[in-house]
Amino acid sequence: MLENLGPAPKVETPIGWKPAVEFNGTEGEATTQGYLPEEKPDFNKFLEEAGFDSAIYEIVDTPRTSRWQVARPFPLDPQWLTAYRFKFRIRADNAISLPLLYAEAKKTKVSSPKLNDTGKVLVIATADYQVGKVASRGNTQDLIARLMQSFEKIASHLKKNKYDRIYVLDAGDIIENFGNAANLAQLQSNDLSIMDQVDLAATLQWDLLKLVTKHAPTTYASVGSNHCQWRVSKQTVGKPVDDWGIFIVKQLRKLSTEVGLGVDFLIPSDYDESLAFDPFGDKFHVVGLFHGHQANRPDGVPAWLDKQVAGLQPLQNFTVAVSGHFHHTRIQQLGQAHNGGSRWWVQASTSDNSSDWYRLRSGQDSSTGITAFELEQGKLFSGQVITF
Repeated sequence: MLENLGPAPKVETPIGWKPAVEFNGTEGEATTQGYLPEEKPDFNKFLEEAGFDSAIYEIVDTPRTSRWQVARPFPLDPQWLTAYRFKFRIRADNAISLPLLYAEAKKTKVSSPKLNDTGKVLVIATADYQVGKVASRGNTQDLIARLMQSFEKIASHLKKNKYDRIYVLDAGDIIENFGNAANLAQLQSNDLSIMDQVDLAATLQWDLLKLVTKHAPTTYASVGSNHCQWRVSKQTVGKPVDDWGIFIVKQLRKLSTEVGLGVDFLIPSDYDESLAFDPFGDKFHVVGLFHGHQANRPDGVPAWLDKQVAGLQPLQNFTVAVSGHFHHTRIQQLGQAHNGGSRWWVQASTSDNSSDWYRLRSGQDSSTGITAFELEQGKLFSGQVITF
């Protein structure tokens, strides 16, 4: 009675035809499961079940097929299955038209920056744009609109106040990236490819540099950060300067040199994640820059800074240390500095479209903006900041 009883037959699909969806932020390719001859595949439904709204995405080109047989228990004949592979993309009415960085550079009208003698500098800390992220505060268009408002406030401030030099500090996470952490979520939530993220982020910073260089000589600095690091399967590879934020600095430097914008640029040494500079050249103020991902939580940053001082790291002589990463403004007075005042830690505001995972877990959210502060030659910093 058991002579025809055997194990269930294996169902094996051809190599490379297992169900999957790949998406780079702009376009993608989907491979369906095998369908029986009487079944009619619904590609839009397949995408919907994978999390891609058919109102936003469209199928393009002619699907390819693969057919194979699956054995069935005796005495049934083998069964044919057909899988489909098709391409899809963001619909044209949902796509974002980005200005190319070099196109913007060609439009740049360069004028000699004003040379002031006020004994003051302005430090502008842009942080956590996370270009490409879509969350509760909106998409890329909303991010651009928010940053344009901040840039307008900066322009208004510079019309009313004069500085010997302006420092624009990229405190990190300028793009969202795709594989830094929750890579599967980023495939769905991002609305820009990695190429367009970098292009737009660089273009936004170029716009800011064009704005501020009209008012004073300018220095731009950037450091490595967790969203911009070169990562494979979430693991960091390469040197600390193998970073999209640092890559953007290099592109901005090329353009600045090409058009004669005259911006100075600072990046860390190859194996460092932080840098420091002396804004007046007198060693009274020393400004340090790091992203902040070196500590697990904000309360851990002061201890990390203490270790940088004790270990004679790049931030060893800082009087003001600037960071991002934690998405809210925080000004904290730390230990004694060499200039007779206190050391200060300035954590910059975020500009991103919100980190809803943190809001849902903690019940807290942060307001957006660009943090800035003034330093005066020979005068101790008091911890006052400006939000644009």
